[in-house]
Amino acid sequence: MKQNNRLRELDFLRGIAIVLVLMRHQYITDWTTKMGWIGVDLFFVLSGFLVSGLLFKEYLKFGNIKPGLFLIRRGFKIYPIYYLTYFLYLTPKIIKHQFEWTGLLSDLFFIQNYVYGWGYAYVPSWSLAVEEHFYFGFALLLWLAIKYVWINLNNTSERKINKFEISVFLLMILSLCLRIISNIYFPENGDKNFTMSHLRMDSLFSGVFVSYLYYFKKENLIRFFGSNRIILLVIAFLGLSFTPFIDFEESFFVRTFGYSFLYVSFSIILIYFLVNNKINKILDNLFSKKIVDTISKIGFSSYSIYIIHGFVNFFISLINTFVLNKFFNQVSIFFITGFISVLSGMFMTFYIEKYFLNYRDKYFPSRIN
Repeated sequence: MKQNNRLRELDFLRGIAIVLVLMRHQYITDWTTKMGWIGVDLFFVLSGFLVSGLLFKEYLKFGNIKPGLFLIRRGFKIYPIYYLTYFLYLTPKIIKHQFEWTGLLSDLFFIQNYVYGWGYAYVPSWSLAVEEHFYFGFALLLWLAIKYVWINLNNTSERKINKFEISVFLLMILSLCLRIISNIYFPENGDKNFTMSHLRMDSLFSGVFVSYLYYFKKENLIRFFGSNRIILLVIAFLGLSFTPFIDFEESFFVRTFGYSFLYVSFSIILIYFLVNNKINKILDNLFSKKIVDTISKIGFSSYSIYIIHGFVNFFISLINTFVLNKFFNQVSIFFITGFISVLSGMFMTFYIEKYFLNYRDKYFPSRIN
């Protein structure tokens, strides 16, 4: 698992993201429920940064990439936990006589966000479909761009904006335009207007853009952020300020420009975490070392927690009416479900996921350290 090679501060951000998701899916207050949905957008930005970073580092080391190896290695990370857990979500559908082959196949092949909008058996799995489409699409795009010299990633002159940066920016603008068009002219799509991959891919590509700047123009990035740090952090705060008060399901603004505000804000925060060499000390002073370590460990297991927490919520809800609500209020139930989800996710990470990742590293070793 090589946990000691990971950046603690990025695991902290992943921990914040999964805590937000838990708050969204288990009611505490109105504002936590309204704000919790942004955890997925934070995951998107982080995924775009981390996944593209793997390919960028491979390119920097070898001058090329192997998208097939990349996708196989991502598959060992994503698929075992997802498929082994999936039957837990499918069982209630079978018991309630709600089973649909279309739903099963769409979930298994990660096209549920186009077929149902949400996931069929596991509702939050729509976001996994978005990320899967990004993995395949970006790996293929980068491979073609390198192979046919559509773009030159080595063109990292001091201030000049190159074709790769322009390409990523245009893809982000295209996604925003399609999102606006879809919400205005195709309201019958309903929830699909904010779950289909081509309408949400800009959040992932914002992470790609940060990753490119970090790996290819790091000195420029540090210098620019240092000169404009206060302004950028204010922009990030303002971009997130609406989230406790507006639910994305009720707002045209959120379904269109709101997502753009989020990925801009999260990208700024991500850059701050990357370029500030005192960030861990700042976090420790702000929250305490113990709290930051705990959230970072939760972030390390965030994928497994994300996968299992829906079933934990479902299971607790079955006994809630008859048992728990006689002894616990809603806040206590949140902590119960959150605690069980975290423990279950950590177990899955360190025993199930670890098994498959060890197998992956043995037979499909990474080209980079």
